[in-house]
Amino acid sequence: MNEKQMAGEKAAEFIEDGMILGLGTGSTVYYMLQELGKRVQGGLNIHGVSTSKATTNLAKSLNIPLCSINDIDGIDLTIDGADEVDGELNGIKGGGGALLYEKVVASMSSKVIWIVDSAKRVDSLGRFPLPVEVLPFGSQYLFRIFEKEGLQPAFRKKGEALFITDSGHTIIDLKVPRMEDPQKTASWLDGLTGVIEHGLFLNMADLLIVGEPEGPTVVHRK
Repeated sequence: MNEKQMAGEKAAEFIEDGMILGLGTGSTVYYMLQELGKRVQGGLNIHGVSTSKATTNLAKSLNIPLCSINDIDGIDLTIDGADEVDGELNGIKGGGGALLYEKVVASMSSKVIWIVDSAKRVDSLGRFPLPVEVLPFGSQYLFRIFEKEGLQPAFRKKGEALFITDSGHTIIDLKVPRMEDPQKTASWLDGLTGVIEHGLFLNMADLLIVGEPEGPTVVHRK
């Protein structure tokens, strides 16, 4: 069993009957959804809130019941992946392009679990490019701001065309090696007009499940 599968299947143990469940996006979440689908077939009663079209399609193929985020008051538990996580359980997400919906779902959740393989754990955030979801209108202006700050911006592509998020925006990936103050970076990005959302997820994860060679490890936020 690979590390992602370990983490995904371990996370499914935290799902309880009757929950409204936030369904994340990505390759590790895939394994959690496979396990959840088996439990639903066995009689587990849950409703999922999807964070992406890809997750919606996968959940439907596994007969996992879905509901609209606008029809609920809150989410009991969200299980999602991360692109890197530091020792404080702060992370960078958005490698799959679903960061906006993922952050909305996380903000409505009573509890958030991230599932990762061991390579995703880092001492300091910044090794993975920081995704910034931006409004296409005026995006070149933001691109120039990022250039002046030495952040080596790059518009995300899908083939030869710009990558477009599920909500119709573009993504600029930034290089912020060894981020000394993630909160300061997040606040700066939050203040830029035209930035819809960014991939810094700070103080959001309550629990981290890491797939490791000897088995899954569960880490609680300090």
